Amino acid sequence: MAESTLPSFALSSLARPKPAAALESGARRWALLAGASCLLPLLLQLPPTIAAVIAATGVGVGALSWRRAQPALVRLVLVVALVGTVLVLARFSFGRDTGCALLAAMFAIKPAETYTLRDARSLIGFALFGPFATFLLDQGPLSLALGLAASVFALVALQRLAEIDTLAAPGPRGPAPPARQQLWSVTRLIGIGLPLALAVFWLFPRLAAPLWGVPDRALARPGLSDRMAPGEMVELMNDETVTLRARFNGDAPPTSQMYWRGPVLWDFDGRTWTPARWFRSLPAPPFQPSATVWDYELEVEPTDDRQFVALDLPLNAPDGTRLDHDYGIYARRPLNALSRWHLRSSAPRKFETQLPRELRRAALALPSGYNPRTLALAAQWRREAGSDDAAIAERALAMFQREFAYTLATPLLGRHSVDEFLFEQKAGFCEHFSSSFVVLMRAAGVPARVVTGYAGGYYNPVGGYWLVRRSDAHAWAEVWLQGRGWTRVDPTAAVAPERIYDTLADRAPGAGGLLGGIGAVTPLFNLGDWARRGWNDFVLGFDASRQERLLQPLGVDRLDGPRLIALFALFASLAGAWMVWLSSRGERQRDPVLRAWHALDRRYRRLGLARAPHEPALAWAERVGKARPDLAVALLRLSQKFSDWRYAGGQAGRRDARELRNELVRALRAHRPGRTGEPR
Repeated sequence: MAESTLPSFALSSLARPKPAAALESGARRWALLAGASCLLPLLLQLPPTIAAVIAATGVGVGALSWRRAQPALVRLVLVVALVGTVLVLARFSFGRDTGCALLAAMFAIKPAETYTLRDARSLIGFALFGPFATFLLDQGPLSLALGLAASVFALVALQRLAEIDTLAAPGPRGPAPPARQQLWSVTRLIGIGLPLALAVFWLFPRLAAPLWGVPDRALARPGLSDRMAPGEMVELMNDETVTLRARFNGDAPPTSQMYWRGPVLWDFDGRTWTPARWFRSLPAPPFQPSATVWDYELEVEPTDDRQFVALDLPLNAPDGTRLDHDYGIYARRPLNALSRWHLRSSAPRKFETQLPRELRRAALALPSGYNPRTLALAAQWRREAGSDDAAIAERALAMFQREFAYTLATPLLGRHSVDEFLFEQKAGFCEHFSSSFVVLMRAAGVPARVVTGYAGGYYNPVGGYWLVRRSDAHAWAEVWLQGRGWTRVDPTAAVAPERIYDTLADRAPGAGGLLGGIGAVTPLFNLGDWARRGWNDFVLGFDASRQERLLQPLGVDRLDGPRLIALFALFASLAGAWMVWLSSRGERQRDPVLRAWHALDRRYRRLGLARAPHEPALAWAERVGKARPDLAVALLRLSQKFSDWRYAGGQAGRRDARELRNELVRALRAHRPGRTGEPR
């Protein structure tokens, strides 16, 4: 999108304005307001820094271009400067987000060439791409409301420009309708097509494609990565976007037990952790669940991969998914749309108590030539602990709790990253703690691996569900102990548990992120997220199964293909009849005087005395008077009053004009050429 959008808009922005009449202030104001309304929903979905730069540029360009279009050199400088700024802020990552940002940047520059009425129409036409681009980034209720409002405003602005163009043309003209009437006209047109749109959405057979035909991955955000390197999780941990919502059927687990299991990382090359793909296809090993089983439904936001998290450990793989060896859940299709999954989980008492030789070797592997001080410390602990693996793990946790601190502001580690962290830096976040802990365990001969996912959650009391944000991304460790199997160990929780299990109220004003320090508006956040979840459930999550259950409250148990098509055809026909009826009513002349005059013409048409389209009113009355002398005086008087009203109006006050108009309408309606004793 970024590659195709930039050239066309950039060339358009550099085009030379036509030598035509300058745009009057009223038309310019309507065009700029319509463009701003279309740009607003797109700006709200862009990163704040990029959005602020584009908005400031748009305001500045609009102010500079209020009186005249800017020279080509100025526009060239604006294009180069703004495009370069956007690319730098986007870190030159070309894709959907950067493309939408460049599109918004070109909209902001477009007023610099808005000089004529045609330029104003072009500006509004280009601006209408803004709401459509917004839906590539978000399909929430706020984006839809702002997009619809912007579209309506743009249509009203186009109508207003058409009226201004008509008023500027030579010849007789009536007064321009007020903006309120034009808004009602546009809203009425939308209302005409709304029933058919609703019938198509609710009753048209669901297709196996994203909503509205949006391409795959268009709405997806990157999910949890299947690799972990120093510093790579910082971006996730500063993002307050919701990644999933969970509703428990019954009691929910304590927040300290909410570990949402994602990718499991085995291989370490001295800097980066990755999964061991060679045994991912192996069947999931058995585990002994605890007495408590959690039953819940997950609502997963779109991501760009197939894996999604589940409460540690899942007892089942939902339909359409599979469990890998590490109890990761993988969907058969990419999760590029909102999805729902019913799951049951339980904390394990024993988990893979028999560790095969190849897996043990993978859980102890370390690259040679890295972290000599860590290896020496682990060897010392092994000599002192003997064969007690649990004692080594407890000793490492005690060291972390006693000597280490939690911080996101960490320098980039060098070649011996674990040595630098354990013996020099002694401050970091979850990826540092989990990585160094696992390396320390492996060096001491204890099988260990890194598990990534999310930890904790926030309970929304308005909707009665839990939500997990991308900032809840977390990494912990699992060590294999004799008789117990894989056992979860979270070294970060030993250092700073408040940074893992926090809630919105725990976020201090300086904590950073969108939700930092908003305790006073937490109820508004709860209400807004509840509305978003309802929108997801009612609109975005409307699939074939939901469509089948649509009419069950009315006694329709099943909607198979033929029934659904018949029902859709019925409602579509009714909606079409509604459109025809309203459209035919809309063809009526809005001016009551003209409507009564056209009705009078139809009455004379029945007598063979219809007025020709090019024939003036007085000439027509004279012609009719020759054919029907009994109607000459009355028709000539009405034609004279109509001509005065139509072409010599504006001389009376508003109240007198209204009374004269009503009197003329009554006289035109009362005239019946087929009867005798016509009113004079």
